[in-house]
Amino acid sequence: MEQFGQQALVSLFVNIVVLVTVWWSLQTFKWDLFVADPDGPKAKALVILVAIAITHLVSSFLLNYFNWSTMLRHLF
Repeated sequence: MEQFGQQALVSLFVNIVVLVTVWWSLQTFKWDLFVADPDGPKAKALVILVAIAITHLVSSFLLNYFNWSTMLRHLF
């Protein structure tokens, strides 16, 4: 049962670190090329949704890679 708690803690930490990194990197993107009002609420909602989507993809990859690498010890 303790292992599930540790895995949840690692997952939360990875998700938060990836979210901050994605948010930081999206701030350099020129949104005014794609949206009419880049400072409007719709554009901000779009940035939030894009950040969440990219965070999900990247953190899922990292956590799956971590889980698979820990399962390799059962191969031999």
